[in-house]
Amino acid sequence: MLIAVLLRATDLRAQVDPLTGVVTHDARLAALSPADQAALEHALVLAEAWGARVLALSAGGPEADGPLREVIALGPEVRRVDLPLAYLDDLVCDERALAKALVSALGDDRPDLVLCGDRSADRGTGALPAFVAHELGVVQAPGLVSLGLEGDDLVAERRLDHGRRERMRVPLPAVCSVEASGVRLRRAGLSASLAAADAAIPVVPAVLPATAVRVVQARPSRPRPRHLPPPTGTARERLLALTGALLSHDPPTIVGPVEAAEAADVLLEFLAKHGYLSEARTGWKAL
Repeated sequence: MLIAVLLRATDLRAQVDPLTGVVTHDARLAALSPADQAALEHALVLAEAWGARVLALSAGGPEADGPLREVIALGPEVRRVDLPLAYLDDLVCDERALAKALVSALGDDRPDLVLCGDRSADRGTGALPAFVAHELGVVQAPGLVSLGLEGDDLVAERRLDHGRRERMRVPLPAVCSVEASGVRLRRAGLSASLAAADAAIPVVPAVLPATAVRVVQARPSRPRPRHLPPPTGTARERLLALTGALLSHDPPTIVGPVEAAEAADVLLEFLAKHGYLSEARTGWKAL
């Protein structure tokens, strides 16, 4: 059996310009998202139960080699589809083209199970698993929070609205996308990590359709303007309403010169009159 894991190595702390919306990546910080790590751990657990081989597949440039070497230390085979990071950003609106490239990179390998995160950390839409399932012609089980075996059956659990859960049996071959919930990726041993530090990463050229949709410009989101009613009345009436010139006001209270105790009584009367003090509760007159 073959279990394929689709991984996305990207900068998890990318900087976004609040004015232009331009995303700045640092290739040195490329890593796997928690959802991708959960998918890889599920693949390793199922591979141990089935005696299957695991193939980790990632699309990206050389920045993905570091995370893929960490995957090699855990035992799976790896393969990188050569796509520059800027081109992957343009594929945000056309994940079907990316799915075609990933399936083409499998070559003659036809996986019995494909695992991936529910969505990538770099503005992914979460539609890639569905496109991969379409390209392979297999069933899909999205948004899983658990994945395990009951006998020979693959059993999955999915989160639903209002706190409900859905439990289902997934026939193979299938594509399953998992959430990063309650699953942590195991750590490789020191000897395996040192052996994989200089491992060569097999690179496969990307096969993309010529009609791929490319995003040529992205603008930051901005809130819609509020609809306000037009002003009524003449300009003089609106000015008087804004300034409050026609409203009745209490005349100013002038105190002084008086003794301190008398001034305090006047101040307390003013506060009580306007609701800042309660005469009954404070008993300020007795003071």
